[in-house]
Amino acid sequence: MIPAGQSLIGFSTGAPGGAVFRAFDPARAADLEPVFHSVSVVELERAVQLAATAAPAWAKLTGAARNRFLRLIADKLDRHAAVLAEKAVQETGLPLARCTGEVARTSGQLRLYGEAAERGDWLDARIETAQPDRKPLPKPDHRSMLRPLGPVVVFGSSNFPFAYSVAGGDTASAFAAGCPVIVKAHPAHPGTGELVGRLVVEAVKECGLPEGSFALLFDAGFEVGQALVRHPLVKAVGFTGSLKGGRALVDLAAARPEPIPVYAEMGSINPFFILPGALAERAAALVDGLHASATVGVGQFCTNPGLIVLQRSAAAEKFVKDLAAKLTATPEAAMLTPGIRKAFVGNTAARTQQPGVTVIAQGKTAMACGAAPVWFETEARTFLGNPGLSSEIFGPSSLVVWCRDRAELLDVARQLEGSLTATLHAGASEAAEQGELIDLLSAKAGRLILNGYPTGLEVSQAIVHAGPYPATSDGGRSTSVGTRALVRWTRLICYQGFPDALLPPELQNANPLGALRMVNGQFTRAAV
Repeated sequence: MIPAGQSLIGFSTGAPGGAVFRAFDPARAADLEPVFHSVSVVELERAVQLAATAAPAWAKLTGAARNRFLRLIADKLDRHAAVLAEKAVQETGLPLARCTGEVARTSGQLRLYGEAAERGDWLDARIETAQPDRKPLPKPDHRSMLRPLGPVVVFGSSNFPFAYSVAGGDTASAFAAGCPVIVKAHPAHPGTGELVGRLVVEAVKECGLPEGSFALLFDAGFEVGQALVRHPLVKAVGFTGSLKGGRALVDLAAARPEPIPVYAEMGSINPFFILPGALAERAAALVDGLHASATVGVGQFCTNPGLIVLQRSAAAEKFVKDLAAKLTATPEAAMLTPGIRKAFVGNTAARTQQPGVTVIAQGKTAMACGAAPVWFETEARTFLGNPGLSSEIFGPSSLVVWCRDRAELLDVARQLEGSLTATLHAGASEAAEQGELIDLLSAKAGRLILNGYPTGLEVSQAIVHAGPYPATSDGGRSTSVGTRALVRWTRLICYQGFPDALLPPELQNANPLGALRMVNGQFTRAAV
């Protein structure tokens, strides 16, 4: 389990020869061995061609076979969790407990999506039986379901070396949906990516799956990712990262002769509203809870609460003062990469120059890649007049927005852009009276949280990790977490007038898979 620094293409490694780069240890500010080689144009083409060749076999692969494959990857991750977590700590500066827990989350996702693949309910199978004697015209037999798109390209994320990277949610859901996967590894943790990628290749071989089922490609820049999105044999893209990066991929995909979907998770400020009753009931607990949520992972979570909205009062001012003191005393920690740290420093410095914006908490930093909380405050009227204050600052920074009254608080909610989450803390007697605010926030976010915290995402059948633009590129119509994620990698197909023997098993009369289907308007697992 030692990285070699080469891409994984089918059952072989990519030939050295492209531009080289190294991983970086942000905690020690030191380069790591080995040297990683960017994949060549020839090797990239080979990876895509292999995936396209494998796609028809994957489309016919049973849900049970996909489940076996995904469970095998999960078992391998669990078996090598200690080694994987140690490598991730080296390359990201994240704590060992966080990395170990993330391996477990990733293997859990793989198993959940595998179970969904085998059960088949997610395919939305629908059957309308024929009525040949119907007047004035006979009704034909219609049967429809989702089917896989083909080769999917997944971009690994910087802030989740496991859960959103090589074998993370996009990859797992694409496999579960029946698609081969090509992963563009993130250069922030290439060693971790290679180790995970090798385990995936082992599982491909052990399950007897086609050679082109999986590829892992390295690149220090943007050329490989751009080439993959433009390639005519690639059918969909999954991305987790910045708004700038996500928009660039969306625009590339839209400019193709055959446009393809890009499911990009991008920028999110995750507004956090605190009402007077909540402060009266549990101000001290809110200080601790919000501090923990905003500083976990050095604020490098896509659900980091970046906007705190309150009505001004003596209790609210004391709450913010206590929170600011706790933030200022928070020790620095290494950010994931020098580039992320540079952007954080630049963005917080720019915010200090905004008229009407004041720094309320400023931690101390000394490490080369270190960061400590930098929090700001402003008045609602300033926020409402300055769209730039709605921009996400990736890292341990948030903006407190002071409202004069409830009307102004509702105005802030109306002006918000799309976010992954929106949180509301209300007192026991307030919650039932927040219909208008809840309606406003439900139009702005994919997940609404009452008296909780946005970080610490639970993977489940019902979870939604999406939101209106700019949180996601598709306006929040899909999710990157949970079993609904499988639908992204599919399209609808309808079979009309087919004999039973020629239909996919999911649509056959006997329902051999036992899937939940809609038959003549009624959901049932029974045979037709």
